[in-house]
Amino acid sequence: MMDYYEKLGVARDASQEEIKKAFRQLALKYHPDRNHGHKEFEEKFKEINEAYSCLGDPAKRSEYDSTGQCGAGGPNFGGFGGAGFGATGFGDIFEDIFGEFFGAAFGGGRRGPRPERGQDLRYDVDIDLEEAFSGRKVSIKVPRSVNCAECRGTGSATGQTTVCPECAGSGHIRYQQGFFSVSRACGRCRGTGRIIQKPCEKCRGTGRIRVERELTINIPAGVENGMRFRVTGEGEGGANGGPSGDLYVVVNIREHQQFKRDGDDIVFEQPVSFAQAALGVDLEINTLWGPEKLHLPPGTQPGQTFRLKGKGMPHLGKKSKGDHIVIAKVLIPQKLDEKQRELLEELAKHAGEPFAPKGSLKDKLRGIFAAGS
Repeated sequence: MMDYYEKLGVARDASQEEIKKAFRQLALKYHPDRNHGHKEFEEKFKEINEAYSCLGDPAKRSEYDSTGQCGAGGPNFGGFGGAGFGATGFGDIFEDIFGEFFGAAFGGGRRGPRPERGQDLRYDVDIDLEEAFSGRKVSIKVPRSVNCAECRGTGSATGQTTVCPECAGSGHIRYQQGFFSVSRACGRCRGTGRIIQKPCEKCRGTGRIRVERELTINIPAGVENGMRFRVTGEGEGGANGGPSGDLYVVVNIREHQQFKRDGDDIVFEQPVSFAQAALGVDLEINTLWGPEKLHLPPGTQPGQTFRLKGKGMPHLGKKSKGDHIVIAKVLIPQKLDEKQRELLEELAKHAGEPFAPKGSLKDKLRGIFAAGS
């Protein structure tokens, strides 16, 4: 007689969970449907089934440890679909390994439909940067499916249903396929195991209706673009007594005309003239917090940055704040009047810098072409 512990590769003091785990691993390895044409794998599969049919049952295992026998006349193993499978929990094992498709072969399959969690929903909310700065509450209307109140989700106008004659209430139809007796959801009752004689008029027998629920969503100050918030239980309603899904609200922040956001900082390009950049200037600039004073020192360079501490976006969930960053955008005039040109030429001469005088070859050529046209 084979040593069942050795066959499953476990110690004699192994726990029931360890025995179950060892069997699952071996069943995956030697299952005939995964090893077509290999007789040795089929025999190996039968042996580990025989071992588990004994060791998987605590009472039979105790008897085996004491006497070396597993029940009267040996182990309770009746082949594929035999009584031994249902008696020792093979249904649970094989549903874990091969899914519901093979589950019915070992214990008759599930009776009736399982509770199903409702689907999650997504709702997009568009807000301005100022609203992301201060936070706001928005009201949204979310369409979702819920159980029909008229028939309490049964789909029946009378609230009563009858056992499906096709599957005898199991919700599954059994078929023979190779070694296994497998099952599929019953097409007549759609896997529910029940038949509706008089459908509910409100939901047309589906047991579910479409409703629109109005919710108030609190968008906190400092929210970032693309951030999402979960509202538990506000998704699609669950089926067969299952829980509802969740609602995910996704925040989209519209692009601002002046400000750009960089994390919690706000970036703004401040136009200044050539004279202001050279001589320095005191400016009043706009921030999300309101007008603020800013001093640009003499000799400010194009692209030079200035930082107003704590005048940016609030940090979500914290007291800290970002900064308002000002980038100097020096504007060079494209056209000069006589006085402006005279002053700039004088400045260039004083600094010893070369420049193109008025009436240069380029200006003369431009005038010639203009006259010819």
